[in-house]
Amino acid sequence: MKTIKGPGLFLAQFAGDAAPFNSWDSITKWAADCGYKGVQVPSWDGRLFDLKKAAESKTYCDEVAGKARDNGVEITELATHLQGQLVAAHPAYDEAFDGFAVPQVRGNPRARQEWAVEQVKLALTASKNLGLGAMASFSGALAWPFVYPWPQRPAGLVETAFDELARRWKPILDHAEDCGVDVCYEIHPGEDLHDGITYEMFLERTGNHARACMLYDPSHYVLQCLDYLENIDIYKDRIRMFHVKDAEFNPTGRQGVYGGYQSWVNRAGRFRSLGDGQVDFGAVFSKMAANDFAGWAVVEWECCLKHPEDGAREGSEFVKAHIIRVTEKAFDDFADSGTDEAANRRMLGI
Repeated sequence: MKTIKGPGLFLAQFAGDAAPFNSWDSITKWAADCGYKGVQVPSWDGRLFDLKKAAESKTYCDEVAGKARDNGVEITELATHLQGQLVAAHPAYDEAFDGFAVPQVRGNPRARQEWAVEQVKLALTASKNLGLGAMASFSGALAWPFVYPWPQRPAGLVETAFDELARRWKPILDHAEDCGVDVCYEIHPGEDLHDGITYEMFLERTGNHARACMLYDPSHYVLQCLDYLENIDIYKDRIRMFHVKDAEFNPTGRQGVYGGYQSWVNRAGRFRSLGDGQVDFGAVFSKMAANDFAGWAVVEWECCLKHPEDGAREGSEFVKAHIIRVTEKAFDDFADSGTDEAANRRMLGI
């Protein structure tokens, strides 16, 4: 067994225009001061990271990683959630998602999609240059507007959507193979890959591609009423990344999973800071250790109530307390009688 690495912190929710969140140097110092040992990098945020330069220059990557190490943290992974979303975007979301792309391709879905594919490929190359083995992403979604089976879906609609989703991702996954980097899809409502079944539908269409892996985040399963512990055992061979995020689901006589179009504070399902929700992280970390997960435990702070800086500092200590330093010997070794094969045969009467 391996001891999970951590704690790490996903920087996407913290990057901003004010110090210490507006530069790579200052934000990594801040993360280390909060007790983190690693940081997950939002590859789209130019205040922290130059993605194109990272894909073109290993020297630049060495400088970025070196600055992080000097400040007390490692780079855990790159993330391409915003670009991955645009690999496949249903026209209903064109305007909402346009802001994820550079101004030059906004209002042009075809150009935006081509830009997104290139961005994800650049991030895979940059991951290789950084010596990383996994990259986080979203799958995007073509079928999501039809997630509820009313009005009745035409026969073949979902199958066609997943065929197209796999067609768009297959060249990216092949590039990931060339780079030696896993694409870890965050299984997330709003994406076509939002639960285990949809992940399997996609995986089958990619030919069970070795690089089509999972980012495990129990909070998204709590809000879907999905068994987040069994999920670990089912997909243990595909889970290559781990977001530590809490959530709670408190249905009432007025609302349930869909939330009644309410704000996050007023929804039955809410994201919470670590320890304030309902996820059994003792069980989660135990399963991850037993299943030999070798990656990072990365805090993704999203809470509808608590201040982010408080959530970050508390999250670091929370993860430290939950990481299991795995044992190197069995607890009952003291009772080992030192028998051999001959003795075993005598004990069995054979």
